[in-house]
Amino acid sequence: MNKRILIIEDEANLARFIELDLTHEGYEVCVSHDGREGLEMALSEDWGLILLDLMLPNLNGMEVCRRVRSVKQTPIIMITARDSVFDRVMGLDSGADDYIVKPFAIEELLARIRALFRRVQLPSEGEQILTFKDLTVDLNARTVKKGDEIIELTKREYDLLVTFLQNINIVLTRDTLLNKVWGFDTEVETNVVDVYVRYLRHKLDENDKESYIQTVRGAGYVMRP
Repeated sequence: MNKRILIIEDEANLARFIELDLTHEGYEVCVSHDGREGLEMALSEDWGLILLDLMLPNLNGMEVCRRVRSVKQTPIIMITARDSVFDRVMGLDSGADDYIVKPFAIEELLARIRALFRRVQLPSEGEQILTFKDLTVDLNARTVKKGDEIIELTKREYDLLVTFLQNINIVLTRDTLLNKVWGFDTEVETNVVDVYVRYLRHKLDENDKESYIQTVRGAGYVMRP
């Protein structure tokens, strides 16, 4: 497991505080106080995790997250003082894996980091390609094809689709999907699952055909052959 963590945080005292605690926990830590510099560091080196502040000089955290996510799947935890549902959804939509609000206890941040590292696992042998009807997902390349057409998905949409494909014929509740895709300790509400199912349907479905993802009223969602 890559235990290198990049902190992109413009509050020097907070960044130093986090750096000391992470170093004490055995992580290798680097710090940037600037959005543009942090982006360059995020893209030029391999990191196990990025802790990313939302409000940064020169380039804000949302844009840093989007640019990183366009080329890398490095786990990202967004750190911000903004606590509205809208801001959380915006952060997650930009590609963040988790979200923690200032002020926070360092023990909570450490727990979120450990949980995120537990969720980042390589696919096992024999599970590199997932297929369903005319959909093909290559887990190594992280590509999705519908027939011969490549379907562009965000990281969260991709993770949600893979979860469905790994559980064909199994009805998944919103809580289950939230735990599998966002993590058991997330503060995101279950209605976010409905939003992302709608995103997936928009990208995958055809108007004259049954949806790939079926709604089971009062239960959740399922993919059935």
